[in-house]
Amino acid sequence: MVKLQRIQRPKTQRGKRALKEREPKLIENARSSLCIRGNKTNNIMKILLKDIHLLKSPYSKMYQKKNPDIFPFENTSKLEWYCQKSDCSLLAYVTHSKKRPNNLVLARLHNHIVMDMFEFELNSQTFRSLDDFKCVKFAPGNKPCLIFHGELFDSEAEYKRLKCFFTDFFRGETNMKEIDLNGLEHVITFTLDIQTKLLTIRVFHIELKKSGHRIPRIELNEIGPHLDLTIRRTKLASDDFYKKTLKRPDAIKAKKVKNVSTNELGTKMGRIHMEKQDFNQLQTRKMKGLKRNLPTDDDQTQEKRKKIDQTNKE
Repeated sequence: MVKLQRIQRPKTQRGKRALKEREPKLIENARSSLCIRGNKTNNIMKILLKDIHLLKSPYSKMYQKKNPDIFPFENTSKLEWYCQKSDCSLLAYVTHSKKRPNNLVLARLHNHIVMDMFEFELNSQTFRSLDDFKCVKFAPGNKPCLIFHGELFDSEAEYKRLKCFFTDFFRGETNMKEIDLNGLEHVITFTLDIQTKLLTIRVFHIELKKSGHRIPRIELNEIGPHLDLTIRRTKLASDDFYKKTLKRPDAIKAKKVKNVSTNELGTKMGRIHMEKQDFNQLQTRKMKGLKRNLPTDDDQTQEKRKKIDQTNKE
């Protein structure tokens, strides 16, 4: 017999609000990340996982205990169950072993199914954490400015997907029409070397200094973490699945307005369709020079001659 899964309904108002918050929306909330460590990890990878958690906070959750029997590239069912339980669509998983030292796995999910997954090797000699930089940090929850350097981000399909993944991972809130430039406090740069395929990630704090002009002078101070990563393995979604994730609901799509267009300068132009006008019935100012039945010059001269003749006879 097939064992049916029982649907447990919420019994409290708090549970109902939690389930309502997880329901699908036209405009989704900011994507949260889940930070997990494997069965064997060293101190460097624990610090790295903590730094990723702080970079994503408050949209991040972290599991402190070890999680054995997790093999992301062999079986993703356990990771998908953890993400569904925590309502997270992004994943950071760290391990350390003799075969794969300083291993970092980053992934994103769609509808609780793993979509893209990247495995990196961290260079432990050049790694510097957030605590190693004694300077002013950024406020949690602020949107970062993302900068990508490298031709491979625009030429090869695998690195194009990697660029899309990092944009999705660090962008934060999506339901924002305007951004206050004073709220941009930090910059995350991604540099990919063409020859060595080494990915370097740097985080800088933005300082606005006086410049004597209306536009301030900008200085960047590194605040960490300082990462040098080498790509080991990738597991990308198929083209059909990836195209399915890009589909937008019809309610969000902007409705096309007839006879309205925008020119190159961004000016909104409108076209109005009217019937042919009769200019004889057009209302104008009542001026003496615009009267329709004005006497001609011949009529005026004849009237003057009549008046002169009448005065001579008298």
